[in-house]
Amino acid sequence: MSTAESTTAILHLIVVTPEETVLDTEADFVALPLFDGELGVGKGHSPLIGRLGYGELRVRQGATTSRYYIDGGFVQVNDNLVSVLTNRAVSAAAVDQVTAAEQLATALTRKVSGEEELAIRDRIISQARAQLRVSMRAK
Repeated sequence: MSTAESTTAILHLIVVTPEETVLDTEADFVALPLFDGELGVGKGHSPLIGRLGYGELRVRQGATTSRYYIDGGFVQVNDNLVSVLTNRAVSAAAVDQVTAAEQLATALTRKVSGEEELAIRDRIISQARAQLRVSMRAK
């Protein structure tokens, strides 16, 4: 791709869950939660595949930024296309803070006996904390 083509290229984002295509839009910039940090993607980003964590997906289009909670999954970036495959993606405004706080409180007091139960509890805690962070930023 030439320099002229890469500066005029459009970044395209598609977010898919097992049930539906949640987003299919153009963007100027996309920020995603990776399992070990955050990834920012702009036009002309180099190809990559990454594992997503629980957290906030931000989509900037001009002066507008949209926020979503995503529940893990995978991201692929290639030729100005950002493909997100996730278990769940909801608008940040639709995240229920009360339910997330209740899930967090329950998980923190949950007794575990074994590695599998510990992993489940840790996942629930991570998901609930991420939902609370995303919903607070949206308000």
